Amino acid sequence: MADNDSVLAAAEAWRGARMALATVVTTWGSAPRPRGSHLLVHEDGRFEGSVSGGCVETDILQTAAEVIAGAPAVVKDYGVADAAAWEVGLPCGGQIAVLVQPVSATGFPPELFDAIRAARAEGRPLEVGTDLATGQSAIGAGGFVNRYDPPRRLLIVGAVQIAQALAGLARELGIATTVIDPRGRFLTAERFPGVVLDDRWPDEAVTARRPDPVTAVVTLSHDPKIDDAALIAALAHPTGYVAALGSRRSHAARLERLAAAGVSPQDLARIEGPAGLSIGAIGPSEIALSIAAAMVKTFHADA
Repeated sequence: MADNDSVLAAAEAWRGARMALATVVTTWGSAPRPRGSHLLVHEDGRFEGSVSGGCVETDILQTAAEVIAGAPAVVKDYGVADAAAWEVGLPCGGQIAVLVQPVSATGFPPELFDAIRAARAEGRPLEVGTDLATGQSAIGAGGFVNRYDPPRRLLIVGAVQIAQALAGLARELGIATTVIDPRGRFLTAERFPGVVLDDRWPDEAVTARRPDPVTAVVTLSHDPKIDDAALIAALAHPTGYVAALGSRRSHAARLERLAAAGVSPQDLARIEGPAGLSIGAIGPSEIALSIAAAMVKTFHADA
């Protein structure tokens, strides 16, 4: 799953300018960026995104300038077997093919960016097909197909110290985060700057946000009245990652309470408890890191 959020934001900000779009269309071996990754180039030379993590960007930027000036769309191949690959800096062992096309009616039509944004806002994926011979893209067409999934989300239940660290990590990962807690003294903008805050009861808040396969729900409050309600709501949806903080003993007790509340054994098995990868975490920041790592691992496994 390629992360193209910054590219989509740039496309909106640069609306009306001449642009070129570079896309990774094929990868082999240890390619540095996944298939479907974008780099968007503005006519004034600015760019957003990445197709190789820096390895071939200089060459792609030159090609993009030529496409913006009127050259046709082109697919460029880079690999360690080619002398050119070393010249542009791809000695990492991987190989990639990158399409560079104009953002225009004869390439990647600008309205496709609007369609992608609309689909993501509605929580549904959108597939765009591209004819690699012509560089023409359209919704649902054949050829190379790039899937744009809804943005990843994290619903943190319990505005505790671990939640502060986890919200910061999620922001750096480009995951839209909401902190849910009915306790007003815990849930403040000062403690959670730049994060969406929801003071409704957790089952209501989680249900209203309709968690999907690219949404994580993590309960951190240590209060069964808060955490259990959130978990029951999360398990009623196809939530991608469901986790609860606590010891193995407290998690066993939690499972008994949820089973008594009518949660099925299959749904109980979806809860990761204790939350996070086992990395010997000590302190709020390390525990948050273990949870963020487990969440990302799950998102990628289901992609």
